[in-house]
Amino acid sequence: MIMNVKNPVLKGFNPDPSLLRVGDDYYIATSTFEWFPGVCIHHSKNLVNWEIASYALTDDKAVDMTGLDMSCGIWAPNLTYADGLFYLVYTIVYTDRQRYKDTHNFLVTAPDVRGPWSEPVVLNRSGFDPSLFHDGAKKYLVNMVIDHRVNETRFSGVDVQEYDAKSRKLVGMPVRVSAGTERTDTEGPNIFKRGEYYYLVLAEGGTRYDHCTTVLRARDVYGPYEEYPNNPVLTSSKQEDCLLERAGHSQVIEGTKGQWYMAHLCSRPIKKNSILGRETGIQNIEWTDDGWFRISANETGKPEIMFSVPEEEKQRRNLSQFVDFSKEGLPLDYMTLRRSFETNGIEVRDGALQIRGGASVMSKYFQGLVARRQQCLDCDFETAMEFQPRHLNHIAGMLIYYNYDNNYYLKMTRAHEGKFIAVSATVNKELTDSKPIYVPEDVDTIYMRAQIRQEELQYYYSFDGKDYLSIGDVLDMKNISDEHIMGNGFTGSMLGVNCCDVQGDGVYSKFLYFNYVEYEEE
Repeated sequence: MIMNVKNPVLKGFNPDPSLLRVGDDYYIATSTFEWFPGVCIHHSKNLVNWEIASYALTDDKAVDMTGLDMSCGIWAPNLTYADGLFYLVYTIVYTDRQRYKDTHNFLVTAPDVRGPWSEPVVLNRSGFDPSLFHDGAKKYLVNMVIDHRVNETRFSGVDVQEYDAKSRKLVGMPVRVSAGTERTDTEGPNIFKRGEYYYLVLAEGGTRYDHCTTVLRARDVYGPYEEYPNNPVLTSSKQEDCLLERAGHSQVIEGTKGQWYMAHLCSRPIKKNSILGRETGIQNIEWTDDGWFRISANETGKPEIMFSVPEEEKQRRNLSQFVDFSKEGLPLDYMTLRRSFETNGIEVRDGALQIRGGASVMSKYFQGLVARRQQCLDCDFETAMEFQPRHLNHIAGMLIYYNYDNNYYLKMTRAHEGKFIAVSATVNKELTDSKPIYVPEDVDTIYMRAQIRQEELQYYYSFDGKDYLSIGDVLDMKNISDEHIMGNGFTGSMLGVNCCDVQGDGVYSKFLYFNYVEYEEE
């Protein structure tokens, strides 16, 4: 029985997939950047339906991202399994400016993907996108390398260095095994072995619309590596009628029944704006007679919207979710910024999600913010908020958030005339406010709804949870996209709530439920 499965399999902000099979279980680890907890790990039994199993990095004392710029933080994890342990290597990018990137690479291990995970082991700082290759009794760290010199190639190639599991450190010297191909911007390297060959899989061309996956091979892990004559093996660039854009950054595995698959990042942009961020797709691959691999469906490397698995399983496409805090805690779908929920003053308590007022929405420090990925271009996000601001510097509400410079904020605060709600729009640091609507003092709960239809956002409010009125203008969701922001954009649209205490005299907001509704067929 062959079943066709629709891509992307991980919708919304789920980039840089590391695909792993252990027995009959499949796992995908994805990047989380400044969002916390770090490194989202999904699980599936069939490659069709996925659920979040865990986050690997949950201790903000061991993973300090306080004050990091947007789209820095945790990049490109690589998940492997050997010796009865899951191995996860990842980068924390502390700086990404000019020619420099401060890229600290770490390793954690766990006997179960749900943890507990070990304390991080420091590896190196020479580049980012590390991966770990297990070759019998030996292990090797593979990572791209940054060259800060102005007249040299910045993404200068791929290094391989042996890792000693007993001493938990790198040994010997790194060996430059490849400078990449002519497509440049060489990153995302990982190695696997099949037969007599070691295959070096690369992400190249940058992570925008010329992104691609290339492959090289060698008979020794240190090379020399020869390039596949028909590279790239995957790309959306210059492809006609391509529904999955920006395809690249791949990892190849063998399935449970001898099939081969390649996971990759991709996006579904609107007018070249990736509102949902970079998502995860899977392709069927096949081996050629001369020992290379390619996408099974075509000879051009075009990512297909469908792939097949050898079993019948109904695919769940609609990810709508209602969360009642009087009955349950915060699901794994929800994240916060740079620090743990506990450190950020966020907890489910007395039947509500309670958030201690943090810094402003524009801050890189101490934000009391909770959000989930937008995973569908047509969706609603709704909540009921209890909040009693005592003055103008107490603010809380609902956010459609890309980063501190690009967000839409339905907020409540207080002026001399009384408490009011309004919509703040921040687009590349430029801020505008809608006309305030004053809230009766006897209203304790305000209901908020964001209605997103493709590139349009309209906020609504209600004082009784039944009759909703629009507030502010229709807003352009293309401003909440990778392509529109100034600087690096590696995340995606997040739907959430927050509480700000700019005064610093103590305030809380409470949220009674979250309702995320997708309008997409199953």
